[in-house]
Amino acid sequence: MTTTTGPVPARRGMTRKQRRLTLIGLALAVLGVAAGLVLYALSGSITLFHSPTDIVEKNVQPGQRIRLGGLVETGSIRRGENMQVSFVVTDGRTSIPVAYRGVLPDLFREGQGVVTEGVLEPGRQFRADSVLARHDETYMPKEVADALKQQGHWKPGDPAPNPNAAQPGASR
Repeated sequence: MTTTTGPVPARRGMTRKQRRLTLIGLALAVLGVAAGLVLYALSGSITLFHSPTDIVEKNVQPGQRIRLGGLVETGSIRRGENMQVSFVVTDGRTSIPVAYRGVLPDLFREGQGVVTEGVLEPGRQFRADSVLARHDETYMPKEVADALKQQGHWKPGDPAPNPNAAQPGASR
């Protein structure tokens, strides 16, 4: 057995600065991949609400939880027992009947913008568990306003359709 006691070759490892930069680069790469995966997963569900036409065109399947937005169709509100309410939401092209049980917002009325959250049932019936009404006389969701403009039912600068609103300058 012979042992050599010659010089040991120098180890060429990374310096502390190189290890730190490599670790930071690796962490940024992992973070970038994670952010990309999250954005990809959310890309189909970032919509604030779907209009009735969107639901038909995108072929939304029954049982799916969504938000439905549009105008409450004039003459469609029906009140039943135990706070049951049914009404129709329209965007000027397509209408979807909505069933809701609960207290409606004070601003809820025919011809007003509304966003409902719930489940689409078979037969294109929507069962809502919450109803949100617009908050002032001129607000209308952009998608609803665009759909109404295309149909010629509403023009920019005009107040949103509201049969119960007082005319400007009229006394209350």
